[in-house]
Amino acid sequence: MEKTLLRVRVNPRSSRNRISGWQGDVLSVKLTAPPVGGAANKACIEFLADQLGIKKSRIALVSGHTSREKVFEITGSRPRKLGTPPKTRVGIPMPVADEYRES
Repeated sequence: MEKTLLRVRVNPRSSRNRISGWQGDVLSVKLTAPPVGGAANKACIEFLADQLGIKKSRIALVSGHTSREKVFEITGSRPRKLGTPPKTRVGIPMPVADEYRES
């Protein structure tokens, strides 16, 4: 099964859930959820699943549980794309989020 890593910077307690855009190779996301008790992590998974058009079970938080900078692993076939492509790739030895970006 294909696995892809997606780096995300989460800004909690925003007025609404939205994608702010790409900052280099990191997707910036604003969420209404507070960063308490994993609420923002759960909200981020739900938001990403909705934006990508995939099931929540295909997204796993692999690092950054208590940080704003997070890495999510997405399994399965490629979902729909987000935003515009970055100029650089993440130095992680797996396919990285390029397939989630519009060209």
